[in-house]
Amino acid sequence: MTETDQQGFTEPDEPVQNPVEPERAPVELRPALEAVLMIADEPLEHLVLAQAVGRPPAEVEQALRDLAAEYTEQGRGFELRELAGGWRFYSREEYADVVAAFVLEGQQAKLSQAALETLAVVAYRQPISRSRISAIRGVNVDGVVRTLVTRGLITELGHDGESGAILYGTTNYFLERMGLSSLDELPELAPMLPDLADLDSELERVAQETAEREAVPEDQVPAVADAPAATEGGDRG
Repeated sequence: MTETDQQGFTEPDEPVQNPVEPERAPVELRPALEAVLMIADEPLEHLVLAQAVGRPPAEVEQALRDLAAEYTEQGRGFELRELAGGWRFYSREEYADVVAAFVLEGQQAKLSQAALETLAVVAYRQPISRSRISAIRGVNVDGVVRTLVTRGLITELGHDGESGAILYGTTNYFLERMGLSSLDELPELAPMLPDLADLDSELERVAQETAEREAVPEDQVPAVADAPAATEGGDRG
């Protein structure tokens, strides 16, 4: 029950208490710092790390310096360095040749058939979204697109004005690898693939049919036998 005073204000039976956030279980400092730094893609300030692991900044800063000295003493292939006001893992300089050889070998590795087909679609239909690439190829191309972006052959060009989807196109590195000065030097597509000459209108027709099907209530959709989804086991680049 509540009581009303002469001013007409109502006092609650019990005072309202602010919710208390549950305390995090304490973690071992050094492994916690290593775990956070392992996924960092840019140098992290010791204040940021202190907040992440829930320890005093001075304690965290000392632990970072101890870890850096420990890695050097043990002769690890990586080191913990403080650069640009933050801390991050780096490969050690004396192993630069090994790292460079690994990176170059990965760049020179041959593309899979799935990656080559996807690259061709992007080259001829750019700017193009992943969903449209998938519609053309008939399979999911997320993994292949990531591979081509990593290889530097395609890049994000912006977003579609209607759907907001990311649009992809080829890079200057693609032209360099293909021995082309510009995209105008690509061979004509229609003589090689005449069935794709009306690709845009066909894609629009499929999209419209899909939208119409989705507009029909579920209980009015006729039952059909389940068909296996189109997959491509090797479509990972």
